[in-house]
Amino acid sequence: MPLVTVRVLREAIGVFFKERFNSDTVEEICVEMGLQPPAPPDDVAFHSKRAYVVSRLQGRSLAELVTFAMQLDEQHDAPELRDLIAQVSPVGVAGQPKNLIFAADGPKHRMVLSDAINNDVQVVANADFCLVYDRPLDAGGLTWRQLTEWWADREGLSGWTDDNVSQSLYARLGQSLNDAEMVILRRYSQRYVDVGADIPALIPQVYLHYDPYTRRELGPRGSALPRQRMDFLLLFPNRIRVVIELDGKQHYADEKTHIADSRRYAGMVAEDRQLRLRGYEVYRFGGAEMEDRDAAAALLDDFFVRLANRYQH
Repeated sequence: MPLVTVRVLREAIGVFFKERFNSDTVEEICVEMGLQPPAPPDDVAFHSKRAYVVSRLQGRSLAELVTFAMQLDEQHDAPELRDLIAQVSPVGVAGQPKNLIFAADGPKHRMVLSDAINNDVQVVANADFCLVYDRPLDAGGLTWRQLTEWWADREGLSGWTDDNVSQSLYARLGQSLNDAEMVILRRYSQRYVDVGADIPALIPQVYLHYDPYTRRELGPRGSALPRQRMDFLLLFPNRIRVVIELDGKQHYADEKTHIADSRRYAGMVAEDRQLRLRGYEVYRFGGAEMEDRDAAAALLDDFFVRLANRYQH
């Protein structure tokens, strides 16, 4: 059971409004953040600010209140709410995702900032070798249903059944993976059948960092950004981002000699630390765990069930 209940978090949000804002600002923020007026409609002037906000939060689930509290913290710096959020669930990554470039299956794409103020990106070369999800992403995460609806529109599959659209997208995602990675995608995809399409989508080969320069352009003294792509990413509600990595020899051994390289391993671990400090959750599988397909299927099925229990409310 969570340490923080709906009532506790709702009251804490009300107190935050009472202590930080005047009446006019309270109303403005409620409208901006999509809170419905109380029923019957009433004015903040006839309530305490705390009671007014609490009345507008009635009926919200714990997950919805966590999302709302996260937005308040992000926009108005609310350490008192941040402490409560941490007791409910993992805090997640600050900010909302703006760009999702994934399923790369060929030469690295080139992109530019088409609007540097809005952080709008545009792929200008090798666009055929990656996918760009171009719909808004919010604190609700990204589900398989949303991803397949986007794919149907992108590919002009309006006359197709949901199953056929899913199979088409699954085939395209699989093009970006090796055999061992396909085991992970295959097992998770079975959950779309067993649990439903409204669970988070497993997104392969997602760009986390992007370095436009080649090693030749950087020269002997330069170095490209490490680990530019993640093997898999899940966007859960409440800004929780789960990274799944499959470690083949290239993660810990020299590229030429194939001998274990402590420096390469240390670099990987250091990057994991940075991700976790930014709010990402990182889970790693060893390549050897995927060699026995039956054992791998059982291992992954158990892992994905426990992952859902941990991060989905």
